[in-house]
Amino acid sequence: MNDIKLALLGSQGAGKSAVLVRFLTRRFIGEYASNTNSLYHKRMSIDGRQLNLEVFDPCSQSSEARCILEEPVDWADGFVVVYNISDRTSFINARNILLQIREARVDNCKGEMAVPVCLVGNKQDLCHARQVCEDEGRCLAQENRCHFQEVSAAESYQDIANLFTQLIRQVMEHVKYRADRRRYSGSKSMAKLINNVFGKRRKSV
Repeated sequence: MNDIKLALLGSQGAGKSAVLVRFLTRRFIGEYASNTNSLYHKRMSIDGRQLNLEVFDPCSQSSEARCILEEPVDWADGFVVVYNISDRTSFINARNILLQIREARVDNCKGEMAVPVCLVGNKQDLCHARQVCEDEGRCLAQENRCHFQEVSAAESYQDIANLFTQLIRQVMEHVKYRADRRRYSGSKSMAKLINNVFGKRRKSV
């Protein structure tokens, strides 16, 4: 059984917790501010494969750019970054979060696929109060080579379920790729060690 770990990041008021609870329970919880970090667990099946999903939902702060550096970025296999389409400040914070994810993971991902990330523009139902156009979100996602989708946690479960399912599939591929690389690297190291040992023995004979 696969263990998949996701981190959900975004500014206060972006509705990231509402997005997550909508996915986990199909219910819409509305807005609430939490001053605690939460870790959610869900056992599920995707493409016939059973998996244990853990989602870390840290407390929102006025400046998520400072908060994210304190969170275990290395813990997660993938990220969901949420902003509010009717709040430009939350979009700017989302840009900073994406930048810091990339900077924090670059040393760990040399020669590897980029860590899977989904940029989510929430509150699509507030289109009349939009401050961030859809093309801006799509361009930001392209710059960071991540998936992008606008959703409404208040109105639609299926869109949110689809984006999480797609991200989890990408994470499963990424985890498998990293495991294959480690096995290949380990095999090369073992072959080199054996060659060195037996090579020295042949020389001493």
